[in-house]
Amino acid sequence: MDNYQKLLKKIGTGYVSSTAYDTAWTARLIEYDPVMSNHALEWLCENQLPDGSWGVKQPYYYHDRVICTLAAMIALNFRGRRTRDKTQIEKGLLALDQITNNATRELGPEAYPATVGFEVIVPTLVNQAEQLGIIKQQGDRILGKLGRLRKAKMEKLAGIKISRLTTIAHSAEMAGTDNLDLLDANNLQEENGSVSNNPAATAYFAMYVKPGDEKALKYLQKVATDDGGIPSFAPFDIFERVWVLWNLLLTEEIKNPQIKDLCDPHVDYIEKNWKPQQGLGFSAEYSLTDGDDTSVGHKILSSLGRKCDLSSLHIYEEKEWFRCYHLEVNPSIDVNIHFLGTLSQIGYEISHPSIKKIINFLRSSQNKSGYWFDKWHVSPYYTTSHAVMACLKYDEKMSERAVNWILDTQKSDGSWGFYDFPTAEESAYCIQALHMWQSYGKKGNKDTMKKAKNWLVENYQLPHPPLWMDKSLYSPEVVVQSVILSALSLAKDY
Repeated sequence: MDNYQKLLKKIGTGYVSSTAYDTAWTARLIEYDPVMSNHALEWLCENQLPDGSWGVKQPYYYHDRVICTLAAMIALNFRGRRTRDKTQIEKGLLALDQITNNATRELGPEAYPATVGFEVIVPTLVNQAEQLGIIKQQGDRILGKLGRLRKAKMEKLAGIKISRLTTIAHSAEMAGTDNLDLLDANNLQEENGSVSNNPAATAYFAMYVKPGDEKALKYLQKVATDDGGIPSFAPFDIFERVWVLWNLLLTEEIKNPQIKDLCDPHVDYIEKNWKPQQGLGFSAEYSLTDGDDTSVGHKILSSLGRKCDLSSLHIYEEKEWFRCYHLEVNPSIDVNIHFLGTLSQIGYEISHPSIKKIINFLRSSQNKSGYWFDKWHVSPYYTTSHAVMACLKYDEKMSERAVNWILDTQKSDGSWGFYDFPTAEESAYCIQALHMWQSYGKKGNKDTMKKAKNWLVENYQLPHPPLWMDKSLYSPEVVVQSVILSALSLAKDY
């Protein structure tokens, strides 16, 4: 209980791990904020990986390494005049060449999901790197081909003004210096000075859209960490609250009066920021709402006796699935799973058209091995474990296939990890799913759960590898801690 009390006192504005990508964009701002820029540059210099690339050390994720390495080399070239900077760029070039040699496999039909905006941001970075002389003209090489894809996408955006009310504002830097006319410069910023609560897009804005913009620079100063690193996005005050509470609600801890008292202010905050006919966004300081925070937030509010309108759920309903954002190109499996869990709690039966829709979508997207992969998290254990819990009531066979995959992939020490190394986060997801499966009256294996619990007890400490996807990989550390605490609570009797 003490750990939960500490966690509930910690959640608020949210903490996201620093990324090389967002830090690199901030490092370019030497003309407008030399102190912050130099601090960010030093962070980049200290966080180059042994192979010369930048990005997350574990897991190796192609899209993350490409976008972070390109952004870091540009920042160093743009800023650096030292021998050290040039040496790091040379190492980065060798690493990038090695990374892109695997591009056919990494970008093929069986490839893992791309990071947010990859196909339009990377070509912009490639163009900048070519102009700076960091890399040669790419021509028919993979990065050159991405450039042509960007051109086609930019042509489709002709006539559209990107403002804070469009999701693509989150990747505003993809406009580069050649498509500034796509941006509604006077309506791009949030009240906090950011562009979509995203530091990279905000640094781009402060450099190219409204050079030296004071509100943008103050936002970046506020979110910069003490060591110079810059997070993937901030704040994410609603996102953090809804997921911590969602994980807590899986356990019996919520029945403790002390825990409930600590939860109440966070539930009040979610209820206060609920927008009728819209739902929730990931932050009270962000203009857009989304299906994920809305569906999870609705479940929390209704579970705890608060009011929220049902119509806010159905505005995200499409012909064949539920969407996360308006004008979304590729549907999110996670979002549909979370809508299923919420509609189940409300009491929708299998015969309801909305339930049928989601179940059919999940059946069609389940991997032949039994798991699911989605675009918001690089581990299928996240999506698959949530699917097991949401589908139990509606499709036992589909859940059983997923449970069998989880059981079959447990490591000999009791842990789980999709990328050849175990993580506490992934192991916690599996414990949650297996516990709920057994609680539903299904056959379980106590030895499996005991081994998993024992491993997690020994390995739950920070730091946790970044497994969540934005434009690069990141870790919402408080949310991850809540997953682990939830799993430990559920497994305590095994």
